Amino acid sequence: MDEITVDGRSWRVALADSSELRGQGLMFVEDLGDLDGMLFVFEAERTGAFWMKNTLIPLDIGFFDDSGDLVGVLRMVPCEADPCRRYDVGTSYRYALEVPAGVFNDLPEDARIDF
Repeated sequence: MDEITVDGRSWRVALADSSELRGQGLMFVEDLGDLDGMLFVFEAERTGAFWMKNTLIPLDIGFFDDSGDLVGVLRMVPCEADPCRRYDVGTSYRYALEVPAGVFNDLPEDARIDF
């Protein structure tokens, strides 16, 4: 468990900072327990989509650039059968934060992530 700050608030997150951990993500997780979410950390800014294959809980995903500025938020729903929908924010990002659906409803457009 690691701690980050999003829009001035402390969050407890699991880190997905390797290709293996990013590939597993929150697959098969039924409850986040005492975690607020999972932070996907990439070596550099990138583009690309996320999917919800074998993910059991609806999620919001916030995308943050290299400076930690929020560049987009998407709502994702569990995938019940292939092919699974891909969720693409349409811009580059360095960090992606998955949290239970609805958590980002009040997140301001100028939110930042800090470590």
